[in-house]
Amino acid sequence: MRSMSSLDLALVGNGTIGALIDPDGRIVWGCFPRFDGDPTFCSLLGGSGEFGIELADVVRHEQEYLPNTPILVTRLFDDSGGAVEVTDFAPRFRQFGRLFCPMMLVRRLKRIGGNPRVRIRLQPTYDYGRARRTTTCGSNHVRFEGGGDRDDLVLRLTTDVPVTAIVEENSFFLEDTATLLLGPDETVQEAVSDVGVRFFGETAAYWQEWVRSLAIPFEWQDAVIRSAITLQLNVFEDTGAIVAAVTTSIPEAAGSGRNWDYRYCWLRDAYFVINALNRLGATQTMERYMGFILNIVADGNAVGGALQPLYGITGHRSADEQVVASLPGYRDMGPVRIGNEAYRQVQHDVYGAAILAATHVFFDRRLVRRGDDALFRRLEPLGERAAALFDQPDAGLWELRGAARVHTFSSVMCWAGCDRLARVAAHLGLAERAAYWRRHAEHIHGVISARAWNKKLDSFTATLDGDSLDASLLRLNELGFLSDDDPRFAGTVRAIGRDLRRGDFIFRYVEADDFGPPQNAFLVCTFWYINALCALGQRDEARALFENVLACRNRHGLLAEHIDPTTREQWGNFVQTYSMVGLIGAAIRLSVRWDQAF
Repeated sequence: MRSMSSLDLALVGNGTIGALIDPDGRIVWGCFPRFDGDPTFCSLLGGSGEFGIELADVVRHEQEYLPNTPILVTRLFDDSGGAVEVTDFAPRFRQFGRLFCPMMLVRRLKRIGGNPRVRIRLQPTYDYGRARRTTTCGSNHVRFEGGGDRDDLVLRLTTDVPVTAIVEENSFFLEDTATLLLGPDETVQEAVSDVGVRFFGETAAYWQEWVRSLAIPFEWQDAVIRSAITLQLNVFEDTGAIVAAVTTSIPEAAGSGRNWDYRYCWLRDAYFVINALNRLGATQTMERYMGFILNIVADGNAVGGALQPLYGITGHRSADEQVVASLPGYRDMGPVRIGNEAYRQVQHDVYGAAILAATHVFFDRRLVRRGDDALFRRLEPLGERAAALFDQPDAGLWELRGAARVHTFSSVMCWAGCDRLARVAAHLGLAERAAYWRRHAEHIHGVISARAWNKKLDSFTATLDGDSLDASLLRLNELGFLSDDDPRFAGTVRAIGRDLRRGDFIFRYVEADDFGPPQNAFLVCTFWYINALCALGQRDEARALFENVLACRNRHGLLAEHIDPTTREQWGNFVQTYSMVGLIGAAIRLSVRWDQAF
């Protein structure tokens, strides 16, 4: 029994690698040696690479995460009482005083009933599905080579299953348990089963303790916990970068051609993600992410102050885009793209985003590294660029590839950068610099208020001197540009609800772009709308819309980037960090307070 290709998938990972597993227990996507690597398993995009545990005569399956962990359990049942349980995870725990998160997937098989007969189909590919890896067998391992002579491109499966059963894909009766360790080409020094048991116990304990440290709302606890874990799984542990998603080229809508590689770190997301981490109390992750952003800022200053919209997870600047002909795409809806040409775009909001992200360093007394005069001076060149560019055309946060316009959101983010520099300077006792940045902020605020406010629409508009809307205007209050009780904010929210709402969801915009009119709703925009309604005191409607979005999650509580407002099917890259962050923020805003809950 095989599931049709869909986003009813679970994510397992450890901060080095991430893998997506379908309801049948097949690993259908997984990149090695890290998030942005070659997809060894690529059947999600139509390739042949996958890692399946098949039960003969299977009739049904069950699947769930172990509570408060990203450890996935799949149970398969045959037509004669046989059953097997597959436990999937990537090791992550503290060892020898540091975090241990190797390039490794662990699959543990256990007989839970009858006489199950299983077959293991391990078919890793390389070069984006162009070829199967060659195999070399040892006494209890199989090496998979391909894609050059780099050691990190050679994978080794170490197992207590007979090697011939793996290589020849022979079926066998599972008498008790079996362990499969797929990772680097290194010898496993212990018994495979012992390693599997130990890694499982240590990994489960790590995540359960991590969840215990979170500050979560009283309501929707399971949804927030799952979102927090998923957010953590999208953090590249080596640098602290957070990817938008672990996939590439899942289309935003059927046959739309809107297929992009999201295995990168967008500076725009920094402020929103850091806000979510701060609210959760995940300060260590927040601090490392800010470190990544500050290193990007330092690199930008070294090359003249210009920042890109997105960066590789190691901080590299290049993300050249190309189409991969070897993969037909999700449901044969290509093209499959690797790299993202948006890194070349001019997007002025990134200067404000970087400053806003760094502002936490100056005010959060929990952090080990605190902001000082030297860091403030490093941020000022970003403010200068924001002040100079706020009224200049750019591609905007939606990364339009056709024509540049002066986007209101970009202008507001430039204002926010100058505003926060004024606040930081005042906090540091730098009165002259505080006054300098306050003058810039007030000037930008005045220009935006004059040119982006449309009296006829009773709303701010997507562009200066424009007459259309986009959902980013819902952020005006949270960024501090408008107060919650400003009638202009209420007017803008009403206008967006009137023009951009389709059913229970908010579109980011509705005008045709380079690919035609948008077909699906951008999920995080609905969360922004929920927050805006809540700020205006319309909590009942906000709660109803929030419950509606929660009902659209897949069986594991996960969200992609887009949703079809009619069928409610999820589309776009998966799991989408932005969507999960939106869920966290809305739940915290809407939930009853703990001290009023019981």
